Amino acid sequence: MLATLADAPLRDPHLVYEPKYDGIRALIAVVPRGATAEVTIASRKGNDKTAQFPELVTALAAWCARRRAAALLDGEIVALDERGQPVGFGHIQERIHLSEPSEIARLAAARPVAFVAFDLLHDGADELTARPLAERRARLEQALPDARGDGPLRLARQVSGDGTALWAEAEARGWEGLVAKDARSPYRPGRRTLEWRKMKLLKRQELVVGGFTEPRGARTWFGALMVGLPTAPGGRLRYAGHVGGGFSDSELARVGRLLAARATDVCPFDTRPPANERPRWVRPELVVEVKFTDWTSDGYLRQPIYLGLRDDVVPAAIADETMAAASRSSTRPKPARRPRKKTAAAPEAMDEDPDQVLTALEALIARGSGRLALADGTIDVGNLNKPLWPKLKLTKGDLMRYYVQVAPYLLPVVRDRPLVMKRFPNGVESDAFYQQRAPDEVPAGVRAQRISVDDDVPARLVGGNLATLVHMVQLAVISQDPWFSRAQSPEQMDFAAIDLDPMPGASFARVRDVARWVRDELDGLGIAGWLKTSGSRGLHVYLPLGPGTSFESGMLFCQLVASFIVKKHPEATTVERTVNRRDPASVYIDCLQNVTGKTLACAYSARASDYAGASTPLGWDELDERLDPRAFTIRTLPERLRQIGDLWAGLRRAPGIDLDAALERIQSRR
Repeated sequence: MLATLADAPLRDPHLVYEPKYDGIRALIAVVPRGATAEVTIASRKGNDKTAQFPELVTALAAWCARRRAAALLDGEIVALDERGQPVGFGHIQERIHLSEPSEIARLAAARPVAFVAFDLLHDGADELTARPLAERRARLEQALPDARGDGPLRLARQVSGDGTALWAEAEARGWEGLVAKDARSPYRPGRRTLEWRKMKLLKRQELVVGGFTEPRGARTWFGALMVGLPTAPGGRLRYAGHVGGGFSDSELARVGRLLAARATDVCPFDTRPPANERPRWVRPELVVEVKFTDWTSDGYLRQPIYLGLRDDVVPAAIADETMAAASRSSTRPKPARRPRKKTAAAPEAMDEDPDQVLTALEALIARGSGRLALADGTIDVGNLNKPLWPKLKLTKGDLMRYYVQVAPYLLPVVRDRPLVMKRFPNGVESDAFYQQRAPDEVPAGVRAQRISVDDDVPARLVGGNLATLVHMVQLAVISQDPWFSRAQSPEQMDFAAIDLDPMPGASFARVRDVARWVRDELDGLGIAGWLKTSGSRGLHVYLPLGPGTSFESGMLFCQLVASFIVKKHPEATTVERTVNRRDPASVYIDCLQNVTGKTLACAYSARASDYAGASTPLGWDELDERLDPRAFTIRTLPERLRQIGDLWAGLRRAPGIDLDAALERIQSRR
């Protein structure tokens, strides 16, 4: 049974909390054989690791002989430091590759290990997987009454109902994190569920090696590993970064020989990765584990460090848990009632602490004006009590508070993107005006720059930091409207959008139907789409595009999808551009925003709708009769984010659509 990388409450009467041990997951079968016992140690991959850990075999055989009953245990083999305390995977990874008995014996003496048991699946003649975890744990404690000390057989620590103290200990001691488990859950072999959740302090990831760069200077064998994640079982790799740190000379040589044996002329990545040195490709068979600080908004590793090879994991089984959690929402799971537990990615780290900024902002809102100190500069804010939504009694200060709260989720969406400003100086009930150019003078930290394709605009505001976001609110800009391309590559779009815009007589039920039809068309092409509310009456479906995609290609693809839907459902949909020619009860499938410089309100953007809507990412499972777009506002969205996390992260990190392959599928359907 596998755990899902997802947050869990630290206080919950139904949860138990255990340290996340950083070793080798193992199932151990122990069967009495007269005065001794037969012991088999299997890794998660199913490899037999019995010979690599003779000290565990001896301890388990002696235990079984005393109890005279078979058992199947689940747990973690961990390396121990000089005090007998568990340490990281890097201290045990050398042992899992050994086959020479003398070397195994030498390292068994030099680098001791322990088996930390956390589950009991068979107890004598009793098969326990269908029993609740609480019962299995009680049976495990009865079976291992002497396993609470510092010997080779140990019980995993576990606390019930309140994991705050254990979390604090994890932070203080530098553990990898905690595992939160539902005490009522059965054991589900081979399944990764939210009944077991990994709450990580340190980010680690298993990745597949697809190539390496040539070494520079005095370095031997290779410069850095080029690693990626399988895009599908048996498929190509999505590039995730270069890993050059963490290698000893001996490990460089060992890994270098393995790479040489797997050399190939075929690039295994779905798009050719960038490289400062000449790349060499290898068959994607080796799995490495790395630690890193974070994922970038483009889905690359930040500051990765090599920890070791994982021969206990097959490449096809690897999934980027951080991204998979976010993309689960677009795989059409079974409907689930809201509110849902957090199943998506956590927000990206910011230079500022949002809570501290919010505290400072609240003081300024109480006064009506003042200076807000941020990491990139100090922003003067004023007229914070000015109504922007008079009927709702929502002010500029309320809008600024909202944007500070959601900034960890919104800033990655607009990072490096030119912005168009729609200003409401007198609130949503008065006239607004568009402003393309940045003010001639902007505060320190606010990003304004010229975009190469702009002939008439000397500089635009560019998103990505809190100073720019706060300054825009100060200018009475309500929505965040970014380009579909970045400032550094303005002619290449990395997302495309299908805008479902209802005519005045169309019900939201009809909009929901059209969104389902879009999803069905995309499913038929093997493409995942990301869904969000517009913040008004419509819905948006976004598609990730590969590097170098032109606006013409992105728009053409969206128009093809729209044409299929209109052909099948002419009574409900239209692509007619002239408004007065459209059926007033139809939904206009708008693909025309996919042009350089055009915009849509982005995910998490506030909107100038009469209910102060916020454009909210949705799981496809939420697209049912219970969905009410008016439920998602600047008042309600922050709490939703705390509950379910960042559903939009999966789009930012998804591999781009292979448009050539999609067009081939379209041709085959004709």
